[in-house]
Amino acid sequence: MNDYYLKHIENLNNPSMEQRLDSLSKLKEGIDSGEIRKPAESNDVNNHIHTSYSFSPYTPAKALWMAYINGLGTAGIMDHDTVAGCLEFARAGKIIGMATTGGMEIRVNMDNTSLAGRKINNPDQNSIVYMALHGIPHTKIEEIQSWIRPYAKARNRRNSDMVDKLNQILKPHDIKMDFKNDVAMLSMWRDGGSITERHISYALAFKLTERFGKGEKLVDFYKNTMKLPLRAKSEEYLLDEGNPVYEYDLLSAIKSDMIDMFYLPATEECPDVREALEVAAINGCISAYAYLGDVGDSITGDKKPQKFEDDYIDELFKEISRLGFNAVTYMPSRNTMKQFNRVKDLCIKHQLFQISGEDINSPRQGFICKAMRNEAFSNLVESTWALIGHEKLTTDSMDNNMFGEMICSVKPGLDERILQYMQAGKGDSK
Repeated sequence: MNDYYLKHIENLNNPSMEQRLDSLSKLKEGIDSGEIRKPAESNDVNNHIHTSYSFSPYTPAKALWMAYINGLGTAGIMDHDTVAGCLEFARAGKIIGMATTGGMEIRVNMDNTSLAGRKINNPDQNSIVYMALHGIPHTKIEEIQSWIRPYAKARNRRNSDMVDKLNQILKPHDIKMDFKNDVAMLSMWRDGGSITERHISYALAFKLTERFGKGEKLVDFYKNTMKLPLRAKSEEYLLDEGNPVYEYDLLSAIKSDMIDMFYLPATEECPDVREALEVAAINGCISAYAYLGDVGDSITGDKKPQKFEDDYIDELFKEISRLGFNAVTYMPSRNTMKQFNRVKDLCIKHQLFQISGEDINSPRQGFICKAMRNEAFSNLVESTWALIGHEKLTTDSMDNNMFGEMICSVKPGLDERILQYMQAGKGDSK
């Protein structure tokens, strides 16, 4: 690939959205002319790609390009507490010729449900659940952003307090962080993005490398001064002074093992689950509970043993169904087939739509989930195309909501609706 196209790839992370999309158009011209090799087409899908509007090395345009060159057949944006990147992602998909979906990941409060006080799918806090809004109609993006923005502002108040707490921990080591100048500046807050604990951890990673450099001195501080655990693979990465994604690897270690030291409980930034479900329904979004599942011997080797919903999963599904969730989203690479078979059976029992979503927010994460190629997950490919159809049709008219009263009265069976919307998605996917 020549310097002209390499420059446009680099420009996909330009601060200007229009310049990003213009560079993507130039890259598409290179593909069409044969100067850039076109990737092999596949059935691989992923509906949970984070972008720089929450936390990621990729803008929406760059994320779409990465999905395309890695061979994904479709791609979905899923940022925390913001939908500001959704239209750019959709425009990027139109440019490159890839079907897309838009969504948002939020945390909701379950205190007023039967699951109050339990550890559900949030590693940091009981009674708080991660849920996703999928297939957001393009005509409703502004409404969703207006609803979530005050909650994102409330999150920033806690973010600032966590930086203050972190500064007390770091004070003996002559390290100090500023929320505005060190953390917020790493985000796209001014463009409608959100700020998360990952931004704080990332800012800390830069402070630590600034203070100790990269390599043995930093690892010694982390392990022996701070008394923090460090997995063998993480230590290998952090001892490598030439590591091109050093701060991202340090962020991963901090997020895994240090965040408990400065984490403060989320309160006012988490809407009640019923409010979130109502907003999703009114605006034609598909509301999905994010199944996490207990981790024993991690099948990917990078997760510590933890217990989440599995001990009371029957009660969980009964409750999310009663509350009005439309779907369950899960990650084929995370859990065992025994866990997935149980989840799939419960989804069928409660008529819950099944969606795939492999979290991508780091340069070390691959865009292809090979576990998805197991025939047992073929339903997730079909549901992705149904999701695409839902987003397209509800953008045309809210009466076309796959879980709306009008459609459900005509086609009450979920399988029948999935087939109809899958055909709609594939019928106009480019």
